[in-house]
Amino acid sequence: MIIGIPKEIKNNENRVALTPAGAQELVKRGHTVYIQHTAGDGSGFPDYLYEEAGAKILPTIEETYRIAEMIMKVKEPIEPEYDLVREDQLLFTYFHFASHEPLTNAMIKSKSVCLAYETVEKPGGGLPLLVPMSEVAGRMATQKGANYLEKPLGGKGILMGGVPGTLPAKVLILGGGIVGTQAAWMAAGMKADVTILDVSLPRMRYLSDVMPANVKTRMSNEYNIRELIKTADLIIGAVLIPGAKAPHLITRDMLKEMQPGTVLVDVAVDQGGCIETCKPTTHQDPTFTIDGVLHYCVANMPGAVPYTSTIALTNATLPYAIQLADKGWKRASKESIELTTGLNVIKGDVVYKAVADAFNLPFTAVEKHLEN
Repeated sequence: MIIGIPKEIKNNENRVALTPAGAQELVKRGHTVYIQHTAGDGSGFPDYLYEEAGAKILPTIEETYRIAEMIMKVKEPIEPEYDLVREDQLLFTYFHFASHEPLTNAMIKSKSVCLAYETVEKPGGGLPLLVPMSEVAGRMATQKGANYLEKPLGGKGILMGGVPGTLPAKVLILGGGIVGTQAAWMAAGMKADVTILDVSLPRMRYLSDVMPANVKTRMSNEYNIRELIKTADLIIGAVLIPGAKAPHLITRDMLKEMQPGTVLVDVAVDQGGCIETCKPTTHQDPTFTIDGVLHYCVANMPGAVPYTSTIALTNATLPYAIQLADKGWKRASKESIELTTGLNVIKGDVVYKAVADAFNLPFTAVEKHLEN
């Protein structure tokens, strides 16, 4: 298979979809890997490392899309890339379709095959390609939140762990999944007073067993949320419904119940956000304030630590990329339920129910495209 790795052009996105080590593994299996010139520079992987691994360098994004049978990316194609996507071309990347109707319509129009990292799902649950970036984003959410609690940046002026004779910051985490767990570990390590909200009693029992004493769990419901936000210093949104738009757990009216300088970090913003007032921001312009409450809503948080993120992402995606390259997307999906769940749009048909429901689009069973 001919595999193309374009340079990411989303604002301040420094990650690349494949490390030189990943490229070498694909080349060893007889595949051809094309890397757009300087695509790996932001992650610390210059062109010569890819060439030493057996990959070939192409000068432009247009050439990379034109030659590749499978495009591997980190973020979804943005508008300048829409017309570069070809019919029958396989795109393997994060899409988050349910929060972006123009992207969905563009990929339907392209008649390409869109396999989304975020909906590849293991039998019995588990999102193996979302996990590494969720781990990075969860840890960064606390790191960024702690930073923005500083007064010059718009926060309350509170040190996460306090010092003897003062109280630590109160951190409220919405969701006890991968993002929430990683955010809690970081906040706990900084000696903050941490509360995790979740709707699953088994998950809360697990968290109570593994978390240190400064982490508590509460049932996630509107009553508890309204009570806890009144005194929270940092609130981290970490709610995910695979492939679907995130529910709004914090609504616009709730901001008036928060103290001025409260910091909100919505990690779910690329799925529509679980905080109603959040809208996607960039690393270049990451925050805005509503009713005295600071919002940090960068949609590609792991892009700020691209070296770590690129290695972690390749570790997770490479085994699936090898299956797709060795067998082709159709046979690989027939033989792997995990890849089947990753299929979102195939040749103009929406085959992932949550995406069809998000925009009232016709839904087509994925089996239609896998039968032949």
